[in-house]
Amino acid sequence: MNDQLDVSVHDKEVLDEIEMMTNLIIATSESDGPLTQAQIDSILGVADEPAPR
Repeated sequence: MNDQLDVSVHDKEVLDEIEMMTNLIIATSESDGPLTQAQIDSILGVADEPAPR
């Protein structure tokens, strides 16, 4: 039987992206308003890096 809902993902990068999107969706649903850029960066694990000189 071919179950269209049984989808296995073996790509680490795709799994990481799915996890990041899930974290953003959860944070957004728990927020009283729009997330700030700083909150989004924190959820995604983006660190402020100095600009290249």
